[in-house]
Amino acid sequence: MEIKILGPGCAKCKTLEQLTRDVVRKNGIDAIITKVDDIMEIMKYNIMTTPALVIDGKVVVKGRIPSAEEIKQLLTK
Repeated sequence: MEIKILGPGCAKCKTLEQLTRDVVRKNGIDAIITKVDDIMEIMKYNIMTTPALVIDGKVVVKGRIPSAEEIKQLLTK
């Protein structure tokens, strides 16, 4: 599974990245997590608000920080 956190480095982006890493670690999920902060790369996902969570190329959350439980559900679908 490939997970990308899209965001320029704001506090919300950092929170989403840490939360996602914690959920992956605590649940033993096999995933590669990448933080994308290059604005040109972020624009390729056609989002206007960050942070955003991308799982296997699909934007699943944008413009907000989901709960740990919501992240877990998205990753275990």
